[in-house]
Amino acid sequence: MSGARRTIGLIGGSGMTSLFKEGPTKSHHVGTPWGAPSGPIEEGLIGGVRTLFLARHGPGHSIPPHRVNYRANIDALKSLGAEAIITVSSVGSLKEELAPGSFVLPDQFIDLTKGRPTTFFDGGKVFHVSLADPFCPDLTAHATLAGDDAGFPFRVGGTYVCIEGPRFSTRAESRHFRGFADLIGMTLVPEVTLARERGLCYVCLAAVTDYDAWSERAVNAQEIVETMRRSTERMRRILETLFPRAATEHRCACAQALDDAGI
Repeated sequence: MSGARRTIGLIGGSGMTSLFKEGPTKSHHVGTPWGAPSGPIEEGLIGGVRTLFLARHGPGHSIPPHRVNYRANIDALKSLGAEAIITVSSVGSLKEELAPGSFVLPDQFIDLTKGRPTTFFDGGKVFHVSLADPFCPDLTAHATLAGDDAGFPFRVGGTYVCIEGPRFSTRAESRHFRGFADLIGMTLVPEVTLARERGLCYVCLAAVTDYDAWSERAVNAQEIVETMRRSTERMRRILETLFPRAATEHRCACAQALDDAGI
């Protein structure tokens, strides 16, 4: 369905705090049927577009990935008017050519999480949404152009394997993952699936912070956060270019995800 997006939700990952250049204009404290989101949702402008920013791990990075209330986060952003979700997420690299500091737009994922609620539909009417193509093609195209225009191009395409966390992989696990994935992280799922269930466009701007344990050097959490912080200004410039594009007319079918999914 064509139309302009008036409001975009932005979810920030590890080491990524508010990206509003002029600061937020207001802060929303939202309750949902699934409990409270990770923290207050800040409202402001990025590239002139109304933006709702949520720190995925809460104030002070206090919530580990397996305890994030993903359902509340997505539902709260939707309730405030978000029509699309753009996430900035730190990831590990499973490929030599994807060096720390590079940016990637994954197009597929593999879910290896274990105990997380993954759907809004736990009873009553049953819906089976399609995740054959998990990410919004419209937002992916806009992000590709925005990265090029900002001077920080994305590697387009790649498979993100999502693990439970909060621990990092063993070397044996990491070598195994290299056989079928390009990136590794802990937060994409179920965030992406819940966005689809709510009819929201979704794209993941993945910032590579480290080589995973398959490499000679083991992963260090503090180094990951520091690398992500160094990427913040580059990511801000990409977002300022991306958001006006993302708010223009679009023709993706994300909003109709439930139309043929009900049983």
